[in-house]
Amino acid sequence: MEAVFNAADDMMNTMTNRKNISPDTSGLSSALDAVLEEAIARQRLVGGVLLVAHGGNLVYGKAAGYADRAKKEPMRENAIFRLSSVSKAFTTIAAAALLQQGRICLDDPVTRWLPDFTPSGPKGGAAVITVRHLLSHTAGLNHRAFETAGGPYHKAGISDGLESSGISLAENMRRLSSAPLLFEPGTSWQYSLATDVLGAVVAKAAGLSLPQAIEELVTRPLDMKDTGFTVTDRSRLAQPYYNAEPSPLPMKAEEHITFGDMKFHYSPGRALDPDAFPSGGSGMVGTASEVLQLLETIRRSGAPLVAAELMQTMNSNHIGDHRSAPGTGFGLGWAVLVDPTEAQTPQSAGTLSWGGVYGHSWFVDPARDLSVVCLTNTALEGLFGETVHKVRDAIYAHLP
Repeated sequence: MEAVFNAADDMMNTMTNRKNISPDTSGLSSALDAVLEEAIARQRLVGGVLLVAHGGNLVYGKAAGYADRAKKEPMRENAIFRLSSVSKAFTTIAAAALLQQGRICLDDPVTRWLPDFTPSGPKGGAAVITVRHLLSHTAGLNHRAFETAGGPYHKAGISDGLESSGISLAENMRRLSSAPLLFEPGTSWQYSLATDVLGAVVAKAAGLSLPQAIEELVTRPLDMKDTGFTVTDRSRLAQPYYNAEPSPLPMKAEEHITFGDMKFHYSPGRALDPDAFPSGGSGMVGTASEVLQLLETIRRSGAPLVAAELMQTMNSNHIGDHRSAPGTGFGLGWAVLVDPTEAQTPQSAGTLSWGGVYGHSWFVDPARDLSVVCLTNTALEGLFGETVHKVRDAIYAHLP
């Protein structure tokens, strides 16, 4: 426990001037310890790292359970995780940095950067997709997880960045462009592969590969060492699991998991494949402490990468009366809470959130100066399970 606090606290010290907040967080620590211990005892989670920052201070940090259950290897605070859709926040901030520098504009057509990316509208004919549409998931694109096996994304062999496809980013863009849009851009909302397209735009606008662009625009300025598309230390990469009865099972080389109407195809070895295309939506790896760094950057209105005015625009709801979930809209890169009562959450209106299908969740509540990340090695409990809600509720019950 002490090691967790020391490592993450050092990270927080490099980011913000520390403020005086309630010195007694024993109630919070006890409550969150109990949530994690219960999840592991009930075999809902194998392991994870939970970090909570309040007012720029790390007020809770714990690595719990196993990084590899078969080897009885305990989870450690510096464990590296396959980030899946937590990657989206890094790609989004890279795009924001380019917006801040004037190198791209929100209303630029995607074809300015990707001339051949011209998917047809639902009624045929050309459709104009902008950078804003990509960031807000209003482009009309879809995600393979929501399709049946005979859907256009499956027929075209489009990759969602989770499985080992053996294709390049350019080839995936070509295949994605061949599938028709679900709706005219800007008229509705659908979670999609838009962030993969955004990653391709970021790379072209920066004149670099996507890994190089994210390093130049985000991870190097924030002095991050472990976040990227390549695993820096394979010995720290957590073994992935998926929920099963009576206990989670380790993922095989190829794993297909169904959750409700969604179907996910995982290839855990993709994270170790240097030739896998860089998926801006799902392809990164990283640690909880470095994800927290990014969340604190967002909470602190984008400094030092993005100006407050642009960050405010990105953190506002851009989908009108459409909903990404009950009581929840969507900004430019992440979900935005618009009605806490409808969402049945103690979080403040304006809370930002997202997660990842390898078992992760995060949220930033600017009104409460709160940033929270929980990276686990257990799909899908760490994203959709009751543990996520119990962590949230314990935090709001025990912080001033």
